[in-house]
Amino acid sequence: MRSLIRHYWDKWFREPLRKIEADSLAFRLDGARGIDWKTPVVLLTAAVSLLIQNYTDSIYKVSTEVVWVVRTVAGPDTAADVSATLRRWNGDQLSSRVWWALVVALTYVALPVLVLKFAFGHKLSDHGVKFHGLLRAWPLYVFFVMVMVPLVIVCSGETRFQQTYPFMNFTSREDVSANLWKWELAYAAQFVGLEFFFRGFMVHGLKHRFGVYAVFVSMVPYVQIHFGKPMPEATASIIAGIVLGYMSLVTRSVWLGAALHIGVAWGMDCACLYRRGLL
Repeated sequence: MRSLIRHYWDKWFREPLRKIEADSLAFRLDGARGIDWKTPVVLLTAAVSLLIQNYTDSIYKVSTEVVWVVRTVAGPDTAADVSATLRRWNGDQLSSRVWWALVVALTYVALPVLVLKFAFGHKLSDHGVKFHGLLRAWPLYVFFVMVMVPLVIVCSGETRFQQTYPFMNFTSREDVSANLWKWELAYAAQFVGLEFFFRGFMVHGLKHRFGVYAVFVSMVPYVQIHFGKPMPEATASIIAGIVLGYMSLVTRSVWLGAALHIGVAWGMDCACLYRRGLL
């Protein structure tokens, strides 16, 4: 048993970490490379993306600017129509929540992809957007699922989680039947963007400089986006940020992490609705 544990420890932890650290050390010792522009550009891109997200993730925040642009470009009549549409969307819970999810997904993806493709000429597959090799450490994901399922069941019974999830306020079974799937698809999209941003763009974009410690660099802003959520979830995001970051390093793919994240989120929404008698 001990030899089996040591075998998998070497396979899933020691050897991958050793390789990543060796590559990072070789990069830092190669003085002929000149200035490392990638590190500050990745960090600045991450900061700008999060800044844009914070000020555009609700219709209310951007409606004045959008109407002004439309009025300048297309005239007052079109601006009035756009303003009315934005007010209608802002007053509709599903539309406003889908706006949030899609803006979050877009801000996590758009600028980082442009930087990788046009500033560095890198392939997205080198930053976690690939399927090859993603099952390399699947037992660890299975273990993580086994840990998370009981936690979701227990936490969904607590008032603070009931008050938070789902983000949409469903009031009847008919409302759930009509709109839950729409919300959950949009919700899933922002998790795909989130995993690419933190565990793809940041982790793989910084590992050449920080080695395995790129995981901890990306973990800090990841924890901060959980502020405002229940404290147990915000605390658990420290562990999740480290584990999912490491999984991305080992598999060089963010897809299993995204699937895990989506599964846990959907499970929490459904568990909370079930406890309210709405599912």
